[in-house]
Amino acid sequence: MADTNIDRRTLIAGTAAVAATVTTTGAAGLTTPAHAAAPDAPRAPADWKHAAAGNRGSEIAVKAGRDKEGRFGVMFKNADAYQPPEDLLRSLAAQMGEPSTANPTDLDNGRVAAGFTFLGQFIDHDMTLDRTPLDQAQADPNALTNFDTPLFDLGSLYGRGPAQDPELYEADRTRMKVVRNANGVDDLPRRPDGSAFIGDARNDENLIVAQLHLAFAKFHNRTLTTGLAKNLAEAQRLTRWHFQWIIIHDFLDKIVGPEVVGRFLDGKGRVKREYYKPKNPHRPMMPIEYSVAAYRFGHSMIRAGYLMNTRTTPSFAAIFGQEGADLRGNRPLPARLEIDWWHFFDVPGKPAAPRNASRRMDGKLSLPLFNLPGTVVNDNTPSLAERNLLRGSRLGLPAGQDVAARMGITPLTNTQLGLPDPANPGWQGKAPLWFYILKEAELSHAGERLGPVGGRIVAEVILGILDADKSGYLRVNPGFRPTTPIAPATGQFRIGDLLKFALEL
Repeated sequence: MADTNIDRRTLIAGTAAVAATVTTTGAAGLTTPAHAAAPDAPRAPADWKHAAAGNRGSEIAVKAGRDKEGRFGVMFKNADAYQPPEDLLRSLAAQMGEPSTANPTDLDNGRVAAGFTFLGQFIDHDMTLDRTPLDQAQADPNALTNFDTPLFDLGSLYGRGPAQDPELYEADRTRMKVVRNANGVDDLPRRPDGSAFIGDARNDENLIVAQLHLAFAKFHNRTLTTGLAKNLAEAQRLTRWHFQWIIIHDFLDKIVGPEVVGRFLDGKGRVKREYYKPKNPHRPMMPIEYSVAAYRFGHSMIRAGYLMNTRTTPSFAAIFGQEGADLRGNRPLPARLEIDWWHFFDVPGKPAAPRNASRRMDGKLSLPLFNLPGTVVNDNTPSLAERNLLRGSRLGLPAGQDVAARMGITPLTNTQLGLPDPANPGWQGKAPLWFYILKEAELSHAGERLGPVGGRIVAEVILGILDADKSGYLRVNPGFRPTTPIAPATGQFRIGDLLKFALEL
């Protein structure tokens, strides 16, 4: 894919101009996996800030004990919490910004197109949507009772159904509502303040994931218009199963590698568990090693900006920059920023270039993520790297080397990891799990995919949760295969094929 990525030599000047105006930013790729959505309605958030909503119950290891499980739990219960001095964590965070003089093309991940950054965000939001009723959440602030499940059921798309969330549906209570906005482009239905009627407000936080959400709504609708589905339930099942298929056969294939997927999933659709063994298999907990460390690999994949199409000018937009010109959401989609998806994924029959590449997974974050503004955070810790490192320590994450050892993997040393002052006794010869996983990807696979510790955690947890879904295709019909007209005749099915079918490309 490297030869089909955008030639950023033609965009360097534009990127530099964007960077010069960036005053706000956020974790716009893969987000903190635990925001609590409004439990009683898909309403406009009164004071919503990205990464500000609490990870309800993620403090379980430090508040209730490492053996306890609720919404969250500890995957490696016999690994001690790793809590080095916080000044060392801050010194590490200060080293995690990518060099401003780096050639942007040197940071391209030729294996993973940029769209997977936002597909990962969409997957995360579906997995972590918390619809626990408010009274129950207040009665159980530590989330020791798991009222919800992290199943991949597209709750972010379907909400609570047409009876309780009619704003998400057309009058027939079967099709998802899609509107033509005042800018002349298809969009999500929106309130007068610009926020979307949506099952999970996080999917409206930037204009890329909002358009991906819109594409899934159109996929649902097209299963009905083509006659593949006769009613709401059939359309939901088809949409969910194709989503689940893509998670396994496209997203995980790119992020962890096919051999890691094969380690936990056999050819008959049976999932093997090694370390992710929730006490309640019907309401599986979310491991903090996954939510607070491993799945945050996506923060390293985020670029400062993206080419949206080649039909409008300017069509290159910053994630966060000049307000109204960047990719911030909660507003009607501007025509200038309508996506041509082949710039983000391989879409059959569409041009292979130019295509946005994701940023390599490594021990660095793009510079915009180093100055989170008040619209994103409201404390004195603007660095996303510092926030992640401090949070991991305060929530009782084990060290990267301790997790590697328990997996039977030879741990990387602090010298190999390039820690600042690796011999400092405050490190205890160990490293924070999130940083370890990023550096492991960089050292083992040149940042093109996760390494053995990070890859196994991500794959086993996602596949374990898919396996727990009694209505998912792994349980109901493990022999399920996408077929025409949704999938190509070759039998392959990727996110590009879903988009081609949904949008009639």
